[in-house]
Amino acid sequence: MTLIPPPLSLYVHMPWCVRKCPYCDFNSHGVRGTPEYATYVDVLLADLDADLRDMGEALHGRSIGTVFFGGGTPSLFSPELVGRFLDGAKKRFAFAHDAEVTLETNPGTVEHGRFDGYLAAGVNRISFGVQSFDNTKLHRLGRIHSASEAANAVRSAQDAGLDNINIDLMYALPEQDLAGALDDVDKAIALAPTHISHYQLTLEPNTAFAANPPPLPDDDAAWAIQEACEVRLAEGGYGQYEVSAYAQAGRRCAHNLNYWRFGDYLGIGAGAHGKISDASGVRRRWKTRLPAAYLASAGQPARIGGDGYVGADDLPFEYMLNALRLIDGVPMADFTQRTGLPPETIAQGLALCLRRGWLVDDPSVLRTTALGQRFLNDVIEAFMA
Repeated sequence: MTLIPPPLSLYVHMPWCVRKCPYCDFNSHGVRGTPEYATYVDVLLADLDADLRDMGEALHGRSIGTVFFGGGTPSLFSPELVGRFLDGAKKRFAFAHDAEVTLETNPGTVEHGRFDGYLAAGVNRISFGVQSFDNTKLHRLGRIHSASEAANAVRSAQDAGLDNINIDLMYALPEQDLAGALDDVDKAIALAPTHISHYQLTLEPNTAFAANPPPLPDDDAAWAIQEACEVRLAEGGYGQYEVSAYAQAGRRCAHNLNYWRFGDYLGIGAGAHGKISDASGVRRRWKTRLPAAYLASAGQPARIGGDGYVGADDLPFEYMLNALRLIDGVPMADFTQRTGLPPETIAQGLALCLRRGWLVDDPSVLRTTALGQRFLNDVIEAFMA
């Protein structure tokens, strides 16, 4: 079966940060010396050119609906460099007239007044990595900003005319109690961002926290925090639409929705991952991780860290890993449209989840029940090969 091309996004990875946080397992690298930011933008465009050559047939006639600058800390790059990249990308691709363009930002790396420049460069959504409004917790997390700096950064972006703003918050922090978690949520709501990402701190392999674990709330305490914060966010006008995402009406993150709906995305930059649907199936490609190696590749084959098609046995799990995160679920028909597989492929997994009360009993939609949301990992594992 020929796949129907889904919406297309562009992910751009900026790998540098001022200092690596002890909980972070992303492909981020603390700044040493003076990174070649301008050269990196040139190599990003060379990477994009090479992907267009390699996958041109699968990309022909498609437009970019969203762009996301992630990291690392993309706000280490000046507005001029971000604008240079966006101008170059628009010469290579058609952009939707209402394309969402997000820049991840560390409140400790943005100078006052710089948001005017990002807005002029084409950025129309800012995502602030705040994590907490408690200075003690921020210090424990290795963050370089204070609570007041975070609040001031959000206000500066709003004053500059950016009206689509996300605040990232973590919960179940070291020695955090329910009152502390709710206070973080209240302070975020008071700043009136359009979107709040609220996710649990977890100990990821190969991080400083994994090697030397801090005292974290136990599972029952973390669940109680999550439930109470969900209520508080709803009271503040933020509807939950994904496991860790809450938004004001009409302000859901279009880029992340495309991921969760198993859309396509080009991934450029050191360590960036991409997914493209073509006549042969679902193709995943990722780039070499180390910034120095990526810079040296300059758009050549050495930039590719891996490339291949997802096997039919693995596609159901990959699809569910994304789609079942959405609170409203997805139409059942989307499974076949996005994977090219017949519905019978997931019949056994569906039957198991229905018996256990994890999925809503509706043949037209794939959606978890409240119980299924709590045991989401088990639900997704039901579709593993």
